[in-house]
Order: sequence, then C-alpha cells, then structure tokens
Amino acid sequence: MSHSIKTNNSLTNFFSLLWQAIIGKETDYTSISIRKAIFLLAIPMMLEMMMESVFALVDLYFVGHLPNSSAAIQTVGLTESVLTIIYSLAIGMSMAATAVVARRIGEKNPEAAARAGMQAIVIAVAVNIVISIAGVVFAKEILMLMGATENTASEGTTFVRIMMGSSIIIMLLFLINGIFRGAGNASIAMQSLIIANVANCILCPLLIRGYGPIPAYGLTGAALATTIGRGLGVCYQIFHLARGNSALKIKLSYFKPQFEQIKAIIKIAAPAILQFVIASCSWIFLAELVATTGGDHGSAGYQTALRLMMFFMLPAWGLSNAAATLVGQNMGAGHMDRAEQSVFVTMKFSVIFMAFVTVLFLTCGPYFAAFFTTDAQIKAVAVEALRILSYGFILYGIGMVLVSAFNGAGDTWTPTKINVVAFWLFQIPFAYLLAKYFNLGPTGVFIAIPVAEVGITIAAFILFKRGGWKKKVV
Repeated sequence: MSHSIKTNNSLTNFFSLLWQAIIGKETDYTSISIRKAIFLLAIPMMLEMMMESVFALVDLYFVGHLPNSSAAIQTVGLTESVLTIIYSLAIGMSMAATAVVARRIGEKNPEAAARAGMQAIVIAVAVNIVISIAGVVFAKEILMLMGATENTASEGTTFVRIMMGSSIIIMLLFLINGIFRGAGNASIAMQSLIIANVANCILCPLLIRGYGPIPAYGLTGAALATTIGRGLGVCYQIFHLARGNSALKIKLSYFKPQFEQIKAIIKIAAPAILQFVIASCSWIFLAELVATTGGDHGSAGYQTALRLMMFFMLPAWGLSNAAATLVGQNMGAGHMDRAEQSVFVTMKFSVIFMAFVTVLFLTCGPYFAAFFTTDAQIKAVAVEALRILSYGFILYGIGMVLVSAFNGAGDTWTPTKINVVAFWLFQIPFAYLLAKYFNLGPTGVFIAIPVAEVGITIAAFILFKRGGWKKKVV
C-alpha cells in the first residue's frame, strides 16, 4: 500500500512540475535544486525549439507534394540555408540578450534586465532593415549563387523575396524569446512558437493548395503562411512585454538608444553572431557542394535530411539553452560552483535524449523520408544522409550544452574560435576533398559533418574545464 501511495505522489509531483513548466511561474532558479531548475527551463525550451523546427517540416511536407516537387523542395532548402545567416544574427543577438538579462536577473536587478532587452531590440531592428531590402532586390541571384538551376531560381524568386523581406519577424521572434529565456520565463517563448505553428499548419494547405475562394499559391503560399504564422507569434510576445506580467516590466523610455548599453550588448553579440555566421557559411557551402555534385535530387534529398535532423536537434538545443540561463543567473548571484554543476547535469540529460534520436534515425530513417517525398531518388539520398549524420549525435548534444554554457556566461569568443577551426579550416576542406577529389559526391559531405562536430565537442570540453568563462564580466 505504502509503495502505491509513493508512486501516486511521485506521479502527482511530476505532472504538477510539468504543468508549472508549461504555464510558467516566476521562480528563483539560483536557489531551487539544479535538476528541478533544468526541468522547469528545459521543457518549455525544448518544446519551443521543436515548434521552430516544425515550420520547415510543414513547408517541406506540402511543397514536397507539389507537381514539380524536386524544384520546390530545393528552393525551400536553399532558402533556409541562406536564412541561416538571418538566424545567425538573430541567435547571436538573442544569446547576448539572454546572457545580459540572465546576469541582471541573478543580481536581482529586473529593471536593468528590461533595459538591456529593449536595447537589443533596437539594435536588431536597425540591422535587419538593410538585410530585408537586399533579400528582396537580389532574390533570384541568391538562389543562383546557391547552385540552383535557372528554372528552380525563377520559380523560387517570389518565395525568397517574401522570406527575406520578412526577416525582421524572424529576428524578433528569436530575440524576444531570448530575452524571456534570460529572465527565466521560457513558457512565454514556447507559447509564442505554438501560436505561430498552429497558424502555419492551418494556412499552409490553404495557401499552397487553395480552398474555395482562396487561390492556390503553390510555393509562394508556403512563404506567406510561414510569415503570417511567425508574425502572430511576435505579436503575442509584444503583448506580454507590454503587459509586464513577468520579471520584465518595460517602459517606452527603455527603447531610447543608450549607447553604453548598446556597446556592451554588441561586445557580446558580435562574436556570437560571428560564431553562427561561421557555422552557417559552412552549411551554405556544404549545400552548394551537394547541389553541384548530386544535382537536384541530391540537393533535395540532403535538404530533406537536414529538415528532419533539425526537428530533433532543435529540442536538444532547447535543452542546452537551459544551461545558458542557469549559468548566467547563477554567475549573477555569485554561485560559480552551481553554474558549473548545472552544465554537467544538463549534459547528462542531453546524452540520453540524443542516444534516443540516434536509434530512431538508424531504425526509422526510411519511414521519415518517405513521409516527405515520394521520389525514390530523393528518398535514397535522404536516408543515407540521416544514417551518416546520426553517428555523431551523442557527442553533438554534449557540444551544444558546452557552447550554450560559454554563451550564457557571456564568453562568446571561445565557441567562435572553435567554429573557425572546426568549420572553415577542417570541415569545408575535408568535405571538398571527399566529395570532389575522392569522387564521393554528397556522401563525402555527409561524412564531413559528424567528424567536424565531434572535434567541436572535444575542444569545447577541454576549454570549459580550464574555467576561463568564470571570469567573464557582462
């Protein structure tokens, strides 16, 4: 009887904690148990990142069933590869915001946290205006530069213009969520992505295929659905910022440029942006290398595999973001040992999750690929890519936690330097050598990816143990 009561109590406590993580509740993450803190932060962060990956999968599913699916899938994939530059800027800014906001929250100074978050938004809007204009003007040239055929580039121009022209929405979605995460309010970040995805899932079939008076926009409909969905998510974020129902209570005066604060944010954001630009440029080069050595089917298969991989990788990234928040807040509170311990506990959870994903890909890869395309050639390439990429998942998960820990501490230069060596000095030359010199084509590119990621993890672990990140002042 007593065993049954204990089991029921444990389940009750688990679901109570799960509900608290989902709905969000103001919590001092520097004083509760580390496992509980990770759970409360990681659950909404993992769901948030899973929701972000759903965007690409939903688009991929519907455009993959269009008459000219090869060109459509390639356009979506190549555009996503280019948008990784936007994601890099957004993620870099969000990391800076998370680091500064988390540190101020740890210091029990919510007003300074709110001011820092709003200054990050000012920077992001100013930078993104230029990018949006360039994306609209040079849409076709961007696709051609990525290795798309003339026909594919012509068909995908409008898609690229909409996605690049609305990049400010992508920027704000990532950045404001980074601000909420730094404040420890990960549930609002998750909820905004849920709203955005529900809208996208409803609008995608309506705008792509058409229904009743709504015309079938085809590939363009996917861009419209995604943009509208993300726009609704940003509106939800702004509503909560304006409402001020969390640790962050903003005022219009916080948006007035404060150059000392802007300089401090840029000091952290610049290497963080560079960190992801380095990685993104590598991914863009790899996409172009696959397109030129594997043709349209090779490129479409690779893009299908990447979208599937990111669907499972982004939740792992969400888990690692819990480490970033805990490191920042505990450093602000002066708990250095607790900050370090949070990283290693998060790492254990990441290993378990990534081991599960590895088994899933190795056993169910063909079924996943078949869900998104009926083209046998595209499916064969996607299955091979999934199998090879999955071999490095466990170490990749560890690396993500370590990199997030550096960024959460405000030490954005360390992972940036690691990325320069791993991606530009190793991965790109190695992929080119295998694909072109040894005539392995796309397979050579697939092999280079997990090998480079393993190197990143080893380097990050060594540097983390040295402890230089503990001395970082933000």
